[in-house]
Amino acid sequence: MKSCRESLSVAAARRLSAAGDEEEKMAAGKASGPEEDAPRLSAQESDALTRVDSSLFGYQGLQEDGASMKALLVKAVRCYESLILKAEGKVDAEFFCQLGHFNLLLEEYPKALSAYQRYYSLQSDYWKNAAFLYGLGMVYFHYNAFQWAIKAFQEVLYIDPCFSRAKEIHLRLGLMFKVNTDYESSLKHFQLALIDSSHCSLSRAEIQFHIAHLYEIQKRYRAAKEAYESLLQTEDLPAQVKAVTLQQLGWMHHTVEQLGDKANKDSYAIQCLQKSLEADPSSGQSWYFLGRCYSSIGKVQDAFVSYRQSIDKSEASADTWCSIGVLYQQQNQPMDALQAYICAVQLDHSHAAAWMDLGTLYESCNQPQDAIKCYVNATRSRTCSNTPALAARIKYLQACKAQPGSSGSGQSLPPHVSPLDQADGQSSPAKRKRTASPAKSPAHPPTPSWTLSPQKQQLLEQLRANRSSLKPLQLQMLEQMEVQLSAVHQMRQNSSGQIRASLPNGPSLPAHPVPRGPSCSAPTLANGPLPSSVGNNQTPGARANGDVPYLHPNTLPHNCTSPGDTRKSQHLNSAQGLQKGLGSLWAGPNGDRTLSSSASADSGPHNQVGLSTTTPSEPAVNHLSSPSSTSSPASSSSQTATSGAPHGTVPTKESAALQANGSTATEHPSPDRSPPAASADNPPLTTRSPAAGSRSNHVHRGSSASSPASSPSPRCAAPAAVNGSGGGACSEDSRSPLKLEPPELCIKASLKPSHSSSTVSIYPTSTDVLKACRNLGKNGLSSSSVLLNKCPPPRLPPPPLPPLDKDKLNPPTPSIYLENKRDAFFPPLHQFCTNPSNPVTVIRGLAGALKLDLGLFSTKTLVEANPEQLVEVRTQLCQPADENWDASGQRKQWRCESIRSYTTIAKYAQYQAASFQESLREENEKKGQKELSDSEMTSSETVSRRHKGPFKQVKFGTNIDVSDEKKWKLQLQELSKLPAFARVVSAGNLLSHVGHSILGMNTVQLFMKVPGSRTPGHQEHNNFCAVNINIGPGDCEWFAVPEPYWGVMSEFCEKNNINFLKGSWWPNLEDLYEANVPVYRFIQRPGDLVWLNTGTVHWGQAIGWCNNIWWNVGPLTAYQYKLAVERYEWNKLQSVKSMVPMVHLSWNMARNIKVSDHKLFEMIKFCLLRTLKQCQTIKEALVAAGKETVWHRRSRDEPAHYCSICEVEVFNLLFVTSDSYSRKSCVVQCQDCARKTSGDLDGFVVLQQFRMEDLMQVYDQFSLAPALHSSAS
Repeated sequence: MKSCRESLSVAAARRLSAAGDEEEKMAAGKASGPEEDAPRLSAQESDALTRVDSSLFGYQGLQEDGASMKALLVKAVRCYESLILKAEGKVDAEFFCQLGHFNLLLEEYPKALSAYQRYYSLQSDYWKNAAFLYGLGMVYFHYNAFQWAIKAFQEVLYIDPCFSRAKEIHLRLGLMFKVNTDYESSLKHFQLALIDSSHCSLSRAEIQFHIAHLYEIQKRYRAAKEAYESLLQTEDLPAQVKAVTLQQLGWMHHTVEQLGDKANKDSYAIQCLQKSLEADPSSGQSWYFLGRCYSSIGKVQDAFVSYRQSIDKSEASADTWCSIGVLYQQQNQPMDALQAYICAVQLDHSHAAAWMDLGTLYESCNQPQDAIKCYVNATRSRTCSNTPALAARIKYLQACKAQPGSSGSGQSLPPHVSPLDQADGQSSPAKRKRTASPAKSPAHPPTPSWTLSPQKQQLLEQLRANRSSLKPLQLQMLEQMEVQLSAVHQMRQNSSGQIRASLPNGPSLPAHPVPRGPSCSAPTLANGPLPSSVGNNQTPGARANGDVPYLHPNTLPHNCTSPGDTRKSQHLNSAQGLQKGLGSLWAGPNGDRTLSSSASADSGPHNQVGLSTTTPSEPAVNHLSSPSSTSSPASSSSQTATSGAPHGTVPTKESAALQANGSTATEHPSPDRSPPAASADNPPLTTRSPAAGSRSNHVHRGSSASSPASSPSPRCAAPAAVNGSGGGACSEDSRSPLKLEPPELCIKASLKPSHSSSTVSIYPTSTDVLKACRNLGKNGLSSSSVLLNKCPPPRLPPPPLPPLDKDKLNPPTPSIYLENKRDAFFPPLHQFCTNPSNPVTVIRGLAGALKLDLGLFSTKTLVEANPEQLVEVRTQLCQPADENWDASGQRKQWRCESIRSYTTIAKYAQYQAASFQESLREENEKKGQKELSDSEMTSSETVSRRHKGPFKQVKFGTNIDVSDEKKWKLQLQELSKLPAFARVVSAGNLLSHVGHSILGMNTVQLFMKVPGSRTPGHQEHNNFCAVNINIGPGDCEWFAVPEPYWGVMSEFCEKNNINFLKGSWWPNLEDLYEANVPVYRFIQRPGDLVWLNTGTVHWGQAIGWCNNIWWNVGPLTAYQYKLAVERYEWNKLQSVKSMVPMVHLSWNMARNIKVSDHKLFEMIKFCLLRTLKQCQTIKEALVAAGKETVWHRRSRDEPAHYCSICEVEVFNLLFVTSDSYSRKSCVVQCQDCARKTSGDLDGFVVLQQFRMEDLMQVYDQFSLAPALHSSAS
């Protein structure tokens, strides 16, 4: 069997050959026209071009052969453009695809984007072309359009996991997810890149560094320490990797308490940083870290030397100057501290720590007015984590200022500098380049605004004239004023220091600030800085999203939540990155150019990737741009790309306006969500026909950037089917002519095999099927999708159309009241709950009707039964009502913060009881206060203040396993009283046919709550239904959104840099209202059962003290199976593990049940067909490679297997390493991961769990059962 790469290469060669013939025909057809200087490709050149596609990007040395390949590509581009011009655009779509490849290899990104977009608009099944998707992804990556680059790369891996550049894709996905603060996804892709033995643009050591650093920013410090130290043991470790590894290891030991006692930690940290400087003496970041370490152990002189070295070696950093100020203040040198703090705030006007320390300095010198101004500036910064405390301090100072005699005598400092929004950055003496220390530089900046006043100068002269007769207090005053004057002169004489981004350590104690980094751009390193964050010396909660590194300071943010975000600091702590030049391997975004830069897009240095360390205080994607290039899709304001650099446009009617020089793009997508796209069978980027193509395919200089910041999305004129087989078509006039869009990603996962374009029918016998499959091969693809044979990758569904009216966005929740047992077993109840039109149903009074003993699940009984049962605890902030605020209480956010820990039922029960007693005590105190004072604020005022923070913490006991029938026999027996459709185990429950336990799905889980305990938003695993019973005694509040709107919810998560599937989020109801998303909101009382229907998005919180029990159910319906398979495929696209093994489940269903629903039968049968075909294909490949399988019969209750690397389900043929097989541990891998590790599968044993004959028999015997009719009796 040929490899996927060979198959794709052959297919590409055939297409290119056809393109060459077409070129000659078209050229001959125009021979009668005027002679043009159009080049002609020889047969040899055409043959050479057949082997050229996007997979050569970064690996094709265009200068190595005397520029011969580059010259050929340039000639090919001219030839193709001439041909397209002559044909007036009426050429095969493959011409545009190849033109895109050629321009990509020539690093003509705007032209490549234009050609790729044209191909996309003409080729309905573009998604089958992995080289096209890869090339498109590389262009998006170049423009930092991460949202679209990620989707393009994911589609490549989905349709062809064996793609020749899969390792490069995993590497770039890892980098982009790291920037987006999705650390789990980033870690997974870096690990997938690490196991791949193919060539890559980053070395193995660099990938290992990224993995270690991800452990660190996830606060998995032990794992990070082991990974760093293991990396340092690598032979021939490059000096730059060694330097940055030692830097991170040293700083982590300095800042992380759990790594040992302070003395040993600091000693080890200094040792590591000194070794780092031996490997790279020019690292200003390492010098800064070393200064911090020396400062913490009292070595003041060494700290000053290190800070000075940091300023000399790198660029001036607000962090460094703030730390210098702290050191001066600790040494009782207030004037020097003042100078340093002012340097810090002029370098970074929003440096909260520097403003706080400057305020503290003024306050210590009895200058409350100046202190207040500084504190106010600190509160204006979004990096300030203790705004409430500062606000209280400001009020206190204002009150003291109003009292007589409050300004005691003390040292006087110059008045505070300009306000935060008026500070002149250019006047900062530290803001200009420097090559020596400040004292050695002769440059004279403008006179500071805080120089000595004439009155003080006069007083100074008088004191100097009478020095001999001065009293001690007057002598002290004179000394202080002379120090002040000296500082003024020094500020005038100092040249500005190099601006060097540094580690923001987050504000801590005023006497020892944890400074934030500057807003100025970080320098571009030789390798295109890829800062990696540290974030270990910050106040908890100050940087909830962790610390994020990325390639360079200028990038195109696609997820900025407001225009103001773009003013945020660049990545701080930009260490000397790995100076390993990667040449053209990363010919993508470079360190000094954005879409709005004045540099030509094809003249800048190549995008390169290295390692350095950075710590932003907000999601990095909001800090990567300069203000001139940071308008985002989430912003409603318009942005104009006016650079004059060449940018890509599509030669269609919609984009005709972009063909003119100097054209601009001023349109933006809707601020609430990305609009729907048309169906995958007709995915129009342009809606015109090929005949209406433009006469020119290249992009003129100065045309508008094709970027997510300037390109709105197409609007559909008709509703697209949600998770159905059809899609809405886009109207001809539905988009602005100034728009340029990438291929939109919207769901179209049809599951109607009888209407599919598959060439294999599900109805013949298994023998005929396998015979047909041998003839079909892989159809050019290696996807193992259990959907249709030619189904495109799954995409987000557009919101249902037409939009709901605002008065229908808070629908009443379907509720059913039960009076007796008969009501509970009434068949229409089951039908009502499983009806797709009812996203959620509350069954009131269920426990009373069925006489369920809920006391068996009470905290008291649980403690008596199993006090040592493990409880996962989530420590959360107790939020007000339905809102979700950040830790400082300053702004609403979607991201939920929680800390995981573990305890036992007995210990959590103690906490639950103590929480209740504390609440009673607080309530009694409030009552007493109300009786004593008539001026007590109202309850509404209390609520309005709660979001000001700080919030108290609550602990939520979750995921308590109640599956052990020996430990929980009485509890599980009690649940058997439920009607069959809601039971944990029943014949009509799909999850009962999995054949093994899936914790929390086909087993019962228990939750123990106190008021404020929150379950973040999510859909159930694989879209299965869920049952939840409130044990009481308190109530719970629920929120639910219908399944068709899950695409909108996912887009909101994406805008907020949260992973929809794995992240923790709490929706902002105002956002949903503006987006016309209906929300069901209701109270669940003790004894109520909540039925969550298939795919319902939901979240909730405890109002009182209560326990809940929960499990999943899979109704035996086509709707449930369809949505489960769709989520299975979506998870595969997103590289997320599916908790329900749908292939394994489908085979068990075929063995165990009779299906009379025609749609459900066809979907199951088609899943069997696809997996049968896949098993045969793998078997034939193994035979061709001379690899024998080992029989390994499946044992009873054996769990389904997943790949230990990529986590996809592995059915029947298990690839295990020889070592694990000899130890009988059998760590399973899928075929793709096994071949990436070892192309010829050396070191692997292939286990076979089912004989092909047995699978064929199951397939043949699974037939459509006759529908059951109710009897008259």
